Amino acid sequence: MKKQKFLITGMSCSACSAAVQRAMDKLAGINSAEVNLLTNSMIVEYNDSILSEDDIIATVIKTGYSASLEHSKKETELKEENLIRNADKIKLRLILSSALLLVLMVVSMGHMVGINIFNHSQHLLKGFVELILVLPILALNHKYFTSGLKAIIRLNPNMDSLIAVGAAASVIYSLWQMTKGGSSHYYFESAGMILTFITIGKFLESKSKAKTTGAVRKLMDLSPKTSIVLRDGKEVEIDSKDILKGDIVIVKSGMHFPADGVVTDGNGVADESAITGESMPITKRIGDKVTGGTILTTGYLRFVAQKIGEETALAEIIRLVEDATVTKPKIAKVADKISRIFVPTVIAIALITTLIWYFTTGNFELSLNFGISVLVISCPCALGLATPTAIMVGTGKAAELGILVKSAEVFESGAKIKAVLLDKTGTITIGKPEVTDVYTEDADKNSIIKICSKIESMSDHPLAQAIATHYAYNNDIDVLDFKTEIGKGVSAVFEGKVYKLGNESFAVNKDITNTFKEKANEYSSHGKTVIYVSENDSPVALIAVADKVKPTSKEAIDLLNKENIETVMLTGDKEKTANCIKNEVDITKAYAELLPADKNRIIKDYQEKTPVAMVGDGINDSPALAAADVGIALGAGTDIAIESADLVLIKNDLRDVHTALAICRKVMKNIKENLFWALMYNTICIPVAAGALYYPLGLSLSPMIGTIAMSLSSICVISNALRLRNIKRIYNDEERKEEIIMKIINIEGMACVHCKARVETILKAFDSNAVVDLEKATATL
Repeated sequence: MKKQKFLITGMSCSACSAAVQRAMDKLAGINSAEVNLLTNSMIVEYNDSILSEDDIIATVIKTGYSASLEHSKKETELKEENLIRNADKIKLRLILSSALLLVLMVVSMGHMVGINIFNHSQHLLKGFVELILVLPILALNHKYFTSGLKAIIRLNPNMDSLIAVGAAASVIYSLWQMTKGGSSHYYFESAGMILTFITIGKFLESKSKAKTTGAVRKLMDLSPKTSIVLRDGKEVEIDSKDILKGDIVIVKSGMHFPADGVVTDGNGVADESAITGESMPITKRIGDKVTGGTILTTGYLRFVAQKIGEETALAEIIRLVEDATVTKPKIAKVADKISRIFVPTVIAIALITTLIWYFTTGNFELSLNFGISVLVISCPCALGLATPTAIMVGTGKAAELGILVKSAEVFESGAKIKAVLLDKTGTITIGKPEVTDVYTEDADKNSIIKICSKIESMSDHPLAQAIATHYAYNNDIDVLDFKTEIGKGVSAVFEGKVYKLGNESFAVNKDITNTFKEKANEYSSHGKTVIYVSENDSPVALIAVADKVKPTSKEAIDLLNKENIETVMLTGDKEKTANCIKNEVDITKAYAELLPADKNRIIKDYQEKTPVAMVGDGINDSPALAAADVGIALGAGTDIAIESADLVLIKNDLRDVHTALAICRKVMKNIKENLFWALMYNTICIPVAAGALYYPLGLSLSPMIGTIAMSLSSICVISNALRLRNIKRIYNDEERKEEIIMKIINIEGMACVHCKARVETILKAFDSNAVVDLEKATATL
């Protein structure tokens, strides 16, 4: 199976997109096809051994529209430029049509306000003048006639067909009146009004559509047009698209990163909020990853480009956002079915209305007025825009907040979630062990820590690395006879004394005081791993290590609990550890000592009662993420786990689970509001236009009023969808914000790596992220 995106041109309403969709559904070899009226695009998954891209394009052309492949960001930008140019053309057409219509209105209806250009005997002359004024309006808006009549011939009538039939009926009836020798009133101005007011609606609609695609445009604008690279040892400015893998790229303060890569020289502070939604600036040093589209707020650095162009995280995010806007939730497919029969039904209603009024009143002019009003007031556009506008704005806003939505179907599933199941390691907790407590009785705590960190630095065990990285070890400490006992601990000799670090049975062979025992039990009861430290087999210290709960996890669980969403933790850890974490974050329920298959079983058990979401790191939790109704992966920048999850939280903040589900609920609510408005509008307006209130209340709608109402219905739907741009997180990180000041100081007298290590040890007391550069004789704080 192959998946390809196509650009579709010529679609004007939901009947058009429904016709293309119907043609795709009938085509052999098509697995799935999603047509989007708002973005004029289509994503097709097809069997490339049966079908080719040319076959698909030919089918679209046969249906009456044009299609082309979309390959790259450049073509997406061209599409945006075409939308802007199209809006400008509509604006010019609107200005000219409005000017001509104003004169036509004065000629045709000026007598109503005392402007009498023609007397009662000049009916025929008046008709000729009106015809001369309406012909340029017809010519300016000929698109409605060519598109609409072609659609009727192909038996796929669309909104343009309704406009064309309504305007043509007005002109033809007026010409017929002229052949009879003239009339006191013609319908030329009705044709002019219909076309002009439709153009007003199209112009406002195009402006509103541009706002809905603003999020994608903002993402595209993050990539700089030019970049500075090193070529033959010299700084050269080139187009960003010409960057090659392996190039050394230079980024200065205030510049955007043009690609993904790793810092090779320098340091600085990066603002990654546009990609991750994280408001806190991130310090970048040698060896750190950088992401294209982010900005270096202060500093100077060089990085080697590893992912360029369409491979970057930014390009992947843009691709996900665009693909999600083309897909449809189940609720949209109801609207699609209605759209397929909508226009033929309206034409039939208009014809029946005209005939009924003519046979009951004998007044052809009144009958025609009702028939034309039905045609022009009916609005398949509002129905077709109801879903894609809400999805486009919702997906864009989610991306702006650092939440990637893979498919529009996620909105529908996410809105129903009543239980959230969470993996523990890396999701609720940080994902790696850290030192939480150190206890000593008589020994010098600082000296013990230095010895322990030095010994553990020689081991690659996770618990050992936790101790070695938590406390900066001193390279001047020389330990001898380092040994590792697998599953037990490590030992080494320092200044003639044997030090052991590990479990109780390995490290201690002498009596342990009651205080030591109490402290060890206390740490263990909180789910912490206790490492015993002995000197010549006598206990001298206890070091507690645990996978700490993330600072925001408790708040994240509280947010979900307040929404009456059940929170469940799934972990392979021991029950004691699981219960400690459960109590600390106030989670509803915890399951411990689970295998991957057990997680899937629990998910299925919950699914029998309610839709569930699974939150994990997206790699080792892939089966569980795929099994849940909504899989939510916690990602980080370029390492986002896209394949297994429906939603990806780039910021890696568990609180965004609540934000993501809130967006799903608001998008679905907005879609339902839009569909309700579109359906109710037609349910109410079509009978009124057909004359349902004419006899009881003497009310009738002129084609002009019907045209205005039809245009407003589409604008109302789009405007309602644009309200989704106001979605905000209910939490904020203002309290965590702080000013980051970078200082580079010169260090004199450093001669070797031991000197460097000693300076680092001193500086880390002030800044745990301090970096010392021996070659440059500098330190960065």
